Amino acid sequence: MKKVKVGLVQMSCTKDKQENLDKAIVKVREAAAKGAQIVCLQELFTSLYFCDVEDYANFDLAEAIPGPSTDALQVVAKELEVVIIASLFEKRAAGIYHNTTAVLDADGSYLGKYRKMHIPDDPAFYEKFYFTPGDLGYKVFETKFAKIGILICWDQWYPEASRITALMGADIMFYPTAIGWDTTQDEETNEDQYNAWQTIQRSHSVANGVPVVSVNRVGFEQDGAMKFWGGSFATNAQGKLLYLASHDQEETEVVELDLDQSDFMRKHWPFLRDRRIDSYQPITKRYIDED
Repeated sequence: MKKVKVGLVQMSCTKDKQENLDKAIVKVREAAAKGAQIVCLQELFTSLYFCDVEDYANFDLAEAIPGPSTDALQVVAKELEVVIIASLFEKRAAGIYHNTTAVLDADGSYLGKYRKMHIPDDPAFYEKFYFTPGDLGYKVFETKFAKIGILICWDQWYPEASRITALMGADIMFYPTAIGWDTTQDEETNEDQYNAWQTIQRSHSVANGVPVVSVNRVGFEQDGAMKFWGGSFATNAQGKLLYLASHDQEETEVVELDLDQSDFMRKHWPFLRDRRIDSYQPITKRYIDED
């Protein structure tokens, strides 16, 4: 029976990049001490979520990947013998920046990166100002403990992205994310938004027969206008919740995933087998009409 212990690190951030990196390393150590073999950090964990404003000064937060943050985390990964999933602001070249997640294996080696494919542009989430859409395609990484698929935040709303990642052989899908509530909203709206966010990701787990791990930040940012809703969670291959974090507390939790369940679920609920791939050509259209 193949089981893997995954660590979810849900934390708040400050304006100090080094402080956030140091804090994340402490959290990785906590997760490893609890038995984690793969540790996932939240989206853009070295900074506040800066995409609430269009400010050219924020480009100074970006760095090369591999670069300083991955260098520091590689040392930790090797020491603790854990895989680390690290979401960072990547400076690729002059004027070209990406929202990128690096994967570091348990021997400290750098396995590669995934660049966020879907880029939002909503009030307080002005990511198109900063990020070039990913051009590496969807990715899976063969780590010491499992073959993992990485998608990032806005990617989580797209079943096409999760399907392709699963078809590439991902044993587990990880979603580093940063999403929250406008603090002027009513509680019913907050609940509806969170439920939609969790439901769509659990549906990816059900449709593909793989566990999903979603890690969000927590805390008030944007001068109190935004409450990042935490609520990080992990599912099994049937979408069952195995862990659900609070909306307002930092948490470092380790969850054991049974990867053999994927084979069981895909045999009993054969959604992958029964796909009519010959009928899916229209999915490549923006909208199906006469134009």
